[in-house]
Amino acid sequence: MAEAVVVEGHVDEAPTGRAGGTRLRRRRAALWALVAACAAVYASYSLLRLRAFRASSYDLVIFDQAIRSYSRFELPVAMVKGVHNGFGPHFAILGDHFSPVLALLAPLYWIHDGPGTLLVAQAVLFALAIVPIWRYTQRRFGAAAAYCAGAAYALSWPVAEALAFDFHEVAFVPVLSALMVERYDAGRRGWAAAAALSLLLVKEDMGLLLVGFGFFLLTRHDTGHGAESPAGRRREAEESDGTDTAADTDEAGRSGHGGWLPRGDRRAGLAYIVGGLVATWVSSRLIIAVFGGDNDYYWAYGSLGPDLPHAAVHALTNPWDVLAVLGTPPHKLGTMALLVLPLLLLPLASPLTLTVLPLLAERMLASRFGNWWEPHYHYNAFIIAVLVMASVDGAARLRRRAGPRVRARLPAVLPASAMLTAAVVCVPFFAFVHLADSALWRRNDRARAAASAAARIPDGALVESANAIGPALSPRARVLLWDGQPRRAPWVIADVERLEFPFRTVAEQRRRVESLLAGGYREVYRADGYIVLHRPGADPW
Repeated sequence: MAEAVVVEGHVDEAPTGRAGGTRLRRRRAALWALVAACAAVYASYSLLRLRAFRASSYDLVIFDQAIRSYSRFELPVAMVKGVHNGFGPHFAILGDHFSPVLALLAPLYWIHDGPGTLLVAQAVLFALAIVPIWRYTQRRFGAAAAYCAGAAYALSWPVAEALAFDFHEVAFVPVLSALMVERYDAGRRGWAAAAALSLLLVKEDMGLLLVGFGFFLLTRHDTGHGAESPAGRRREAEESDGTDTAADTDEAGRSGHGGWLPRGDRRAGLAYIVGGLVATWVSSRLIIAVFGGDNDYYWAYGSLGPDLPHAAVHALTNPWDVLAVLGTPPHKLGTMALLVLPLLLLPLASPLTLTVLPLLAERMLASRFGNWWEPHYHYNAFIIAVLVMASVDGAARLRRRAGPRVRARLPAVLPASAMLTAAVVCVPFFAFVHLADSALWRRNDRARAAASAAARIPDGALVESANAIGPALSPRARVLLWDGQPRRAPWVIADVERLEFPFRTVAEQRRRVESLLAGGYREVYRADGYIVLHRPGADPW
């Protein structure tokens, strides 16, 4: 639950005596070791996928081209996105998604220019979210539980699936959303607001996350005593099972997780709601158009209405239709269940879950863009950090309601350790299982053929590339996505063996190659399904 006031400070900021200082240093070392280990695993997995030609032009090359443009002090132009989607070769991705925060990564391209840089940056950003999750959990259940909660997030399937789908602006969201919740929980409202404002620079719909957080703040109660007050938290700590140290229990009492200054919370809640709504409208309806985007490109709610006003009226007058859309297709219900089941349904016991509901509804109320409600891809990583924290809060609430005798019998670390166990059980069913695939660690024949095909393309050339090979070419060539439209690029890398985005069948890919050969291209390389075609002539761009 969000924190209104910190009375005296945090245990890790005010240790008592030499023993407390030693304990603090050890905890910090262990925490940062966990962060570093997760970042290393994430980066290794992503770079291995890149080396094995399992990354994709759409979307990794889009971001690579855009951030390379930023590094040259230009607008974030992504030719591959603009040409494929009909916006033209000079299209800036700010007209697709309002994500100016990506400019922060541009200086990294002065060190190493290539998509691998983005993958490493994403790995570090995802891992950094462990820190606010740890601090939030430690204040409720102690350090041991905090490590378990951080690890449960680190192994969660939304993080794994996001890493398996190249790089996206979502990399910034877990750490910023967790900071927003944790800093407000710690009474640091200015820092929470700074994190919230930063979220608005990540994507045009991040204002919905602020709206949800505002609704959460409106649920707070003005108790001033009992379980929700600092005194109540102190009594709970004193009744704990003894797994935490004396400093931990003193911190649990002093940190004051409760309903102080509810008027301030109500004002803050309203400010987050209004600010989030305004920011979302301005970003999606004004700024994107300024950069050449189509405001209706991502309108996916045709079952509710042709535009937002009509959809809003329809939802208010026909609420049962909204519920029907949430379950159509039923696959949506499966994804929503997967979000809470590995967290032991604990988010359902916490009003903090309100924070993610507007962003989740944005996807689940859609009637097209089926990727939005899949458990795969990166979309669920937008909300997983807050859901883990809601699980911790839900467990703390259930524990308080259980009474002192039950609390004395149940270790404080139990909920978080159970969450970690569930996360481990889920690992074989999602993307991290690929780490056991030998072809990820050692190039097979097809990956070697892909590398050879990429090597045939001269530096600086314009190339229409099969989706899987584009990332290998992007640092040194101008990459377009090979699709069904004639682009007249001098070089083409095609695939006639396996289905490649955006084609619907392999037969369609083969017909496309035949039409290119008939149009004057000649074959210069073929192996394991990859074909390199070349046609001398003028570069159209």
